[in-house]
Amino acid sequence: MVGVVGLGTMGAGIAEVFARAGLRVIGVEADPEALARGRGHLERSTGRAVDRGKLTGGERDEILGRITLTTSRDDLRDADLVVEAIPEILDYKVSLLEDLDRICKPETVLATNTSSLSVTAVAAATGRPGRVIGLHFFNPAPVMRLVEVVGTVVTEPSVVAGITELSVRLGKTPVTVGDRAGFVVNRLLLPYLNQAAVLLDLGLAGRDEIDAAMRLGVGLPMGPFALLDLIGLDTAYEIMGVLFDETRDRRHAPAPVLRELVTAGLLGRKTGRGFHGDETAPREPEQVAGVTFGVAGDDPSSIAEALTKAGFAGSDDPDVLLRFSDRPVVEHAVRLRRPSSLVGVHLVGDRVAELAATVLTSPEAARAAAGLMTAIGRTPVPCKDRAGFVVDALLYPYLNDAVRMYDSGYASIADIDAAMRLGCGYPAGPFEMLESLGLARVRDGLRALYAEHREPAYAPAPLLDHLVTAGMTALPRP
Repeated sequence: MVGVVGLGTMGAGIAEVFARAGLRVIGVEADPEALARGRGHLERSTGRAVDRGKLTGGERDEILGRITLTTSRDDLRDADLVVEAIPEILDYKVSLLEDLDRICKPETVLATNTSSLSVTAVAAATGRPGRVIGLHFFNPAPVMRLVEVVGTVVTEPSVVAGITELSVRLGKTPVTVGDRAGFVVNRLLLPYLNQAAVLLDLGLAGRDEIDAAMRLGVGLPMGPFALLDLIGLDTAYEIMGVLFDETRDRRHAPAPVLRELVTAGLLGRKTGRGFHGDETAPREPEQVAGVTFGVAGDDPSSIAEALTKAGFAGSDDPDVLLRFSDRPVVEHAVRLRRPSSLVGVHLVGDRVAELAATVLTSPEAARAAAGLMTAIGRTPVPCKDRAGFVVDALLYPYLNDAVRMYDSGYASIADIDAAMRLGCGYPAGPFEMLESLGLARVRDGLRALYAEHREPAYAPAPLLDHLVTAGMTALPRP
């Protein structure tokens, strides 16, 4: 028998997951009103599953029939496992675990669904720290396959093994990790999202352009600002605060714009406005008929051919000179007779072209470059002429963080890749992305970021540097 305390969207989903696996569940809420909301979450979730053909009406009735709802924690006295899913406030969780420790039988395992708080701190409040564990589900719990199983330095190995086995019985893919702030997914995901907010704050590129670059260029299911709005800006802000408190890494300090929006009560989808919500009609691409172009840099031939087929003429005295590079291009601009015509171009995937305007680039040349890319079917992402432009400045530090995480012994390559694929819906895990891009390319890109920003977190992880120096093209697997 399993108890679930807290029947908000997440807690109700967790209760449904256990009931779907054939287990008896006791769901506990603080008062009758909250209990009624929890019942509503369960009924709506299972009802949607029936509507989508995932459950029959009879199966739904059986699932709901396995769940007993109550406002009394004392009803958990015979539970074998109790999962708390109350708000992410350490004092609340500590108080609850102290109460559960008193109520439940000695062999009961107490689990916290925290996404960022210290499991060790929660466990220390009980008289059974060896039987306290982190069991982090992802929302919506009935759908998302990943579960992070978080053991502390005092968690009994048999408890970790038992909860991992139970997670498989629930139809989930468990990733077993230690008790570090953010675990795997949030420790890699939230700094990436926070960095996107920093780049926006610095004016590197616009909100929609950054979202498009990561969604269309990298193939992520959502851009960083759309995802921040979905998660909740207050939640992201709190998790970043926890990460910073543990690491004191400047990159983990919440972005100023994130703090400003949270203070203003603009929290994303839950309030109707966050980074998005004040949309204006998208601007139509400017017509660039008659524009002449020149190309320079790394392998521009295919783009030049596409532009010629689209009816544009190449010229040695161009309206716009497209310099293909993944590095800042101002040093090339200053050597030109007409530096105002130069725009840096970095092609990302098959659909995106990052367009870097230098301080010397004319507005006319920048607009012409955007129009040319639109004409050949690429989404232009205008940005400043900075190391990494948009995509590499966000992607490479995320990959570097994953290497550091693996090198510290915190989690395996397979588990880290699985966590990001299943927990975030990414098309590939960070190590799969790293090896696809090339270890040397990412290492060199990080060096360029570090040289410009002098941010220690941008320095290539020692393991990555050593592998490239040794001529390796993949990380070693056990």
